[in-house]
Amino acid sequence: MSPTATLATAARVLRQLSHDPRSIALMLVAPSLLVGLFAWLFVDNDGVFQNFGGPVLALFPFIVMFLITSVTTLRERRSGTLERLLSTPLGKADFILGYAIAFGVMATIQAIVTVAFAVGVCGLEVEGPLWQLGLVAVLDAILGTALGLLASAFANTELQAVQFMPVLVFPQIFLGGLLVPRDTMPDVLYAISDWLPLSYAIDAITAVTAGDGGWDFAKPLIVIGAFTIVSLAVASLTLRRRTP
Repeated sequence: MSPTATLATAARVLRQLSHDPRSIALMLVAPSLLVGLFAWLFVDNDGVFQNFGGPVLALFPFIVMFLITSVTTLRERRSGTLERLLSTPLGKADFILGYAIAFGVMATIQAIVTVAFAVGVCGLEVEGPLWQLGLVAVLDAILGTALGLLASAFANTELQAVQFMPVLVFPQIFLGGLLVPRDTMPDVLYAISDWLPLSYAIDAITAVTAGDGGWDFAKPLIVIGAFTIVSLAVASLTLRRRTP
């Protein structure tokens, strides 16, 4: 793995994104619009947005980055760009990490915009520091990026990449604690939720909004980071040069 090749890949991806205003709008604007729509939907129900706004803030960046990353990476492989790049000294790990860095930059900007909108416009009240809320949103979006890279390694078409959502995303939405508190789930479902990274993202957001610090905040971040690293490692090992 070469740091120079990794950074060059990240720079190339960022240049490509700068010429794709639709993708930029989807990454930077769509999460805020969805959070705003959720807040507007329950504007007459006191406490609903305050209770669910935090977990929703963890959900939308995760989904958007998963979709963008999986489709964009697959497009690189189907167009033959990846095969040409890997014929150079660029390695699979350089490609994966370069993409992760590039989309991590976009995830950071996305998190700043979304958190500012949720707190400043929608009125989400946070007991903990705002930087912690932003940190969780960034890590959650990077997690979506990592899982998107992993999904793209197994998909043959863009439609198949999207079809991975019911496998990798929807179970995490149902079991992550957004719809039903995890401690009230049946024992089997609770055990499964312990192996889903979005559960820890929601736990971290909940800890920040409630003002809980220490291990209650640090533990979920460590788990999210571990899931992200493992996903990127597996993605680099399973990435194919081209789609058959």
